[in-house]
Amino acid sequence: MDIRPIHTEADYKATLKEISTLMESDPELGTPEGDRLDILVTLVQAYEAKHVVIEAPDPVEAIKFRMEQSGLSIKDLEPIIGKSNRVYEVLNRKRPLTLAMIRRLHKSLGIPANVLIAETVAG
Repeated sequence: MDIRPIHTEADYKATLKEISTLMESDPELGTPEGDRLDILVTLVQAYEAKHVVIEAPDPVEAIKFRMEQSGLSIKDLEPIIGKSNRVYEVLNRKRPLTLAMIRRLHKSLGIPANVLIAETVAG
């Protein structure tokens, strides 16, 4: 089994391609192909942890994502943010989140506070 560390972007892309090919064949765990897939995935995870920066989402996008994920409506956010017009203003970036809203969103929806306090991207 000839497996080497991922040092460059080219190594990374080649390893992703090999992983894709292996996954299509759906190898059994414990087989040489299954072990190779497991090792390559571990190498990619280590490379990505070092080289791929994932930025925190925009606060409004995080709220919208959680709404979609949990099947929530504007009405469901009223106890957290305020009357429906205020919820619309927040979701349309017309009104900033207040500290009280951030606390309630964090507690009620489990959105990390550090995401909610970030600058909102202009819509």
